[in-house]
Amino acid sequence: MAHALGWSLGWLVFVVSETYRRRFLANARQAGVGWRLWLGAVGASGKLVAELPRLWVGAPVPLQWDGASHVEAALSQGHGVVFLTPHLGCFEITAQAYAQRFGAQQPMTVLYRPPRQPWLRALVASARVRPGLKTAPTTLSGVRQMIKALKQGQSLGLLPDQVPPLGMGLWAPFFGRDAYTMTLAVRLVQQTGATVLIAWGERLPRGQGYRVHVQALPVAVGEDTEASVASINAALEGLILQCPQQYLWGYERYKNPRQESA
Repeated sequence: MAHALGWSLGWLVFVVSETYRRRFLANARQAGVGWRLWLGAVGASGKLVAELPRLWVGAPVPLQWDGASHVEAALSQGHGVVFLTPHLGCFEITAQAYAQRFGAQQPMTVLYRPPRQPWLRALVASARVRPGLKTAPTTLSGVRQMIKALKQGQSLGLLPDQVPPLGMGLWAPFFGRDAYTMTLAVRLVQQTGATVLIAWGERLPRGQGYRVHVQALPVAVGEDTEASVASINAALEGLILQCPQQYLWGYERYKNPRQESA
């Protein structure tokens, strides 16, 4: 029922908001995705919003795994794991699924930007913090928290296609156009030797739950930060094109970074 409501919401916003619709279509065209492939993403963007109450405060949802062996192997090395989850499918479920299955072995810390509204900030904080799952703000103290977690062999969750604040990224190609891209994941791996995995939560049809996909980064992170960031973007492009019907094409990926105090 929530997904049906969300599908309607997604189409309503697409039809009513010219700005959103223009950005959605421009991003899809930039990626070379035709209408048959992006059409499903219109309703999927609304499902992303409508499913949050259930994920935050409701009963556990059905989960399937594809690639859990990658997580097991990475954790066994003891160097920490950095999970990169793009705006694809249900990115909220990936951290919850990890906490449910692997949190007792090693907790995960997810990077998040605290909402400006105090009431919403409290709700999000209480909903996301659970056994095996912690949060870290997008501040200098949050970065220190993440470094400490990796050095203890724990896991981190980042949204690599989220536009970071000014000074925390660099311009790198994303579907053939330069986008301001975070360097945080690369710098964390360079400092700690952590393993990098890509994960995303596929939204299954008819309310059947979610399938969490995990795979290794095709190219290892090296000392060249710019090249490593470009390789991550290329890996994300390939992942998104596997299921463009669930990518958040309306996200303002090519905007200029904002200034933010530490």
